[in-house]
Amino acid sequence: GLYGGMTVSDIHTKKGLKKNEKILDYMGSTELIANLFRISQTEEKLKRDEITTAIDANYTHYEVAEKIRKAIIEMGATLPEDLPVPDKSVQTVEREEIRKLRNSKKKLMLYE
Repeated sequence: GLYGGMTVSDIHTKKGLKKNEKILDYMGSTELIANLFRISQTEEKLKRDEITTAIDANYTHYEVAEKIRKAIIEMGATLPEDLPVPDKSVQTVEREEIRKLRNSKKKLMLYE
């Protein structure tokens, strides 16, 4: 698939994540976008081809992911498993940004 046959456990280990840390929470924008593209294209193909069985759906997920990986390779871009891992989870960044906004003297347009 997208990660060249790596299992979830393999990806977790390669990224150096702790057991309680989720892979999705430690994706940079490029990796996240590749995964969202994979998900959206798989969903479209499942609908378009009227795929209904679990076996066919699993194969389709793998097939779409493999094609996206191939495109990444052909473009000379960095493969998802080789992209840098953010230092902070998306939740940590979100909390920090909310704190900054709350502590900011500037009012949000929302509150004006």
